Amino acid sequence: MLASAHRVLATLDEPAIMGILNVTPDSFSDGGRYLDPEVAVKRALEMVDEGALIIDIGGESSRPGAKFVTESEELLRVIPVIKALRRASDVPISIDTRKPGVMAVAASEGADLINDISALTTPGALKIACETGLAVCLMHMQGTPRNMQRKPTYQNVVGEVRKFLQERISACTENGIPCERLIVDPGFGFGKTPEHNLQLINELNRFEALGVPLLIGVSRKSTIAKTLGTEQLLTGSIVAAMMAVDRGASILRVHDVAATRAAIVMRSAIQGMGT
Repeated sequence: MLASAHRVLATLDEPAIMGILNVTPDSFSDGGRYLDPEVAVKRALEMVDEGALIIDIGGESSRPGAKFVTESEELLRVIPVIKALRRASDVPISIDTRKPGVMAVAASEGADLINDISALTTPGALKIACETGLAVCLMHMQGTPRNMQRKPTYQNVVGEVRKFLQERISACTENGIPCERLIVDPGFGFGKTPEHNLQLINELNRFEALGVPLLIGVSRKSTIAKTLGTEQLLTGSIVAAMMAVDRGASILRVHDVAATRAAIVMRSAIQGMGT
């Protein structure tokens, strides 16, 4: 396995699955389940067996209304898991954080990718991300987790999100982070209404012009619950993920790795019959 999540992605002929591992007490779907590092690593290895090519470890919830977590607390949550997982596997590790200090320590302990919901806008984040040499995922978010869902408003959601991501790509390249290390995420559910989210998926191919791989995180989001009901979260997540793939997504950030992997294989089998 190559050491960088970005280089792993570049070698693939099909989408990469990023398995979600929240080591938090309050994440919207699996909060509290993986606080014990031993339990967390066990789940990470299960996801690898199910088909995950990247494991995304987060120590601060980004659900709507989530409270800020101090850097010291976030480090206490994520670093033992990163250390233990790196000892157990060479799977690429993504650190889901917006704090430069967490980025730096995670990189020193074996992380391969920085997944930042703030797109390196936190003071010092650009510098640290450049120094680590890691791949970086830049995500769009209107507002902060605490207030992002109060009244999200856009004149043109796809155009505005794409413009923001282009600006962040430019900021990165101007500060020593080349495009070859960058991934972008439109931020499904981060400061968007259900209508905004559905439009973003439907017009996802408009982001291909950015020239970097596209990550999409639709798994178990509230837009699916509001569209289908909470009992159909898995079905909605799989359908949305496959539609995203058809529109250019390269990485799928998911909770349900095995089901997503099966959907990718089935999609490929059907497409293969036309060649």
